[in-house]
Amino acid sequence: MANTAHLFRRQSSRDLIQQATVRSLDELELRELRSRLVRAENGSQNVVYGATNQAFISDDDPPMGRILDLGPSAPGTARSGKLTMQASIVSQQQQQQQQETAAIVERPEDERESWDSKWTFLLATIGYAVGLGNVWRFPYLAQKNGGGAFLVPYFVMLLLQGLPIFYLELAIGQRLRKGAIGVWHEVSGYLGGIGISSAFVSYIVALYYNTIIAWCLIYLLHSFESPLPWAECPKRLYKNFTYDVEPECVVSSPTKYYWYRETLQVSPSVNEPEGINYAVAMALITAWSLVYLCMVQGITESSKIVYVTAIFPYVVLIIFFFRGITLKGAFDGIAHLFTPRWESILEPVVWLEAGTQIFFSLGLAFGGLIAFSSYNPANNNCYRDALVVSVTNCSTSMFAGVVVFSVIGFKATSIYDSCVEERSEMVRQNKSQDLLPVCDLQKELENSASGTGLAFIIFTEAINQFPAAQVWAVLFFLMLFTLGIDSQFGTLEGVSTSLMDMKLFPNVPKEMITGGLCISCCVFSMCFANGAGSYIFQLMDSFAGSYTLLIIAFFECIGVSYIYGLKRFADDIELMTGARPGLYWMLCWKYISPIAMITILVASFLELASEGSSYPGWNALTGGTDRLEWPHWCIVVAILLILVSILWIPGVAILRLCGIHVIEDTEPAWFPSAELRDVHGIVPHEPTDVEISLFCIRADGSEGLCCPTYGPREQPLDEEE
Repeated sequence: MANTAHLFRRQSSRDLIQQATVRSLDELELRELRSRLVRAENGSQNVVYGATNQAFISDDDPPMGRILDLGPSAPGTARSGKLTMQASIVSQQQQQQQQETAAIVERPEDERESWDSKWTFLLATIGYAVGLGNVWRFPYLAQKNGGGAFLVPYFVMLLLQGLPIFYLELAIGQRLRKGAIGVWHEVSGYLGGIGISSAFVSYIVALYYNTIIAWCLIYLLHSFESPLPWAECPKRLYKNFTYDVEPECVVSSPTKYYWYRETLQVSPSVNEPEGINYAVAMALITAWSLVYLCMVQGITESSKIVYVTAIFPYVVLIIFFFRGITLKGAFDGIAHLFTPRWESILEPVVWLEAGTQIFFSLGLAFGGLIAFSSYNPANNNCYRDALVVSVTNCSTSMFAGVVVFSVIGFKATSIYDSCVEERSEMVRQNKSQDLLPVCDLQKELENSASGTGLAFIIFTEAINQFPAAQVWAVLFFLMLFTLGIDSQFGTLEGVSTSLMDMKLFPNVPKEMITGGLCISCCVFSMCFANGAGSYIFQLMDSFAGSYTLLIIAFFECIGVSYIYGLKRFADDIELMTGARPGLYWMLCWKYISPIAMITILVASFLELASEGSSYPGWNALTGGTDRLEWPHWCIVVAILLILVSILWIPGVAILRLCGIHVIEDTEPAWFPSAELRDVHGIVPHEPTDVEISLFCIRADGSEGLCCPTYGPREQPLDEEE
């Protein structure tokens, strides 16, 4: 009996030692996983930031499965497996540097590119979201729609529409680790058309968006001339060998004449191309060559380019800010921008334009955000990224508004002072009261333009009055160039990543696919290199890049909330960030954001049907523009531009129902769910009563497609029962 007790104590001691060993191994394993995840998050120089990092090998990968002993094993081999794991971890720690270096030098063909640091990703995403619209569209919309009162609908639409969709795209791209086509096809084979639509829209927008970059290059080149070519009217040589000032420039202005007649060589209407504009054609070729050279090295090698293109515009804006606020009349311009006119809030068109500006300034539904986030590590905090980039984007819009209207205030004050001097001189000469000019500072402040007119006419006219105008012109157009080209990176990245994920050209490297995209875009963009090119640009900007994006984003919310599953999506975000999205975000994804987009879309179509659509045609006699109706063939082109993108969404679903697979099924990308669950200490989420009522989440965790239900919650049976 004593021997039996002694043997029992020995056995118990041995079991306690083995249990303690297992617990210590569990803690060692957890610390090892956490340390690798943290190093990946911090972007250490010794590791690859993203998919190629060894902390993010799929749970299904055989080598990692053997190391972590994840496969099924008999009970008797559990402890030996733990000891084997200990030896493996020790050896892995000794060989970590060699493995990570090998991963950098030679990656498997199926491994995805990755960002080299967190800062590179943030700067690239900020550069993609912050574009030309922040500088030349937001200030115009603000002063047009109530000044400071416009900020109320602007931030309301940011909270209800912009931020939720931005967050959604970053999260779904990081979770499924594919481009737009691969992501939505994995959500459902019937939703793959969403990704194709995004790729088509991105391609079309890239066509005309790069035209702005080409115009900036033309102005940048001529900014080194002294005097600036748009500072005064050119001279015309007549047949009798006499010179006189160009009459068309006299009735307009030097800056307006240089923009319409010298740069665009604009024709009277869209039906009269009037020959090839060789200067714009060469600028387009140069612009597309620069885009290709910047993109050809891929995401992992583009950090230096991103740092320049994302940071330089802010440097120039700060320089212009300190220059602008020292100008006479600057504060009159800023006060005009932000003085609230509260009655405008009651106008539906103000809310419509606020929602549209938020939507397009963040670059939603292009596929670029999904592509960018797919290169992030699996434990990246996409929620924090969404907040940082969105707030930065909106803050940039307001800061740019201050800069622009400080300069516009200076210009308006200069014109007003000249008018007052002229009026005083005419009064001294006893001129008739009917001949005296009317001087109105507020009217001059309201005489600001949006888009290209603000940049190439209003702003250049103000720069003409600066000392050392050439320096300010170079800074301004170099800023516009960098603002445009990094947005162009994101737009084309959405297309190239989608093509790579579809494996349409399996044996073609990404460099050649990017080159083919740039060459095809360059060829098609030659339609802008003629007298009617600026009108074609306005046609594509008005239709191809507006309605289609709203429709795509609407289906993105539907796909995540009603097909992929809201609870499943929230579980994924909890795995990646360690925190579950709040009730507010889930309400926006399922109800609020889709309703907001449908409202904007319907209101836009109603406004288009009631007021029609027109474009500004140049009138050489008056030196200004007249509103002209689009001809029938332009309306047909606009409809085709919308349909060629949108019809992919129902088309892919219908073809799949008929057994035709436009997009081939592929294996899901790796995702280290088990490692992330262990690191964050995540336990299965039990749906609350509120979630069950609002989102149709059943007690077993499954979701329905019905409207909200308010019935009693089912209680699970006890195991004993």
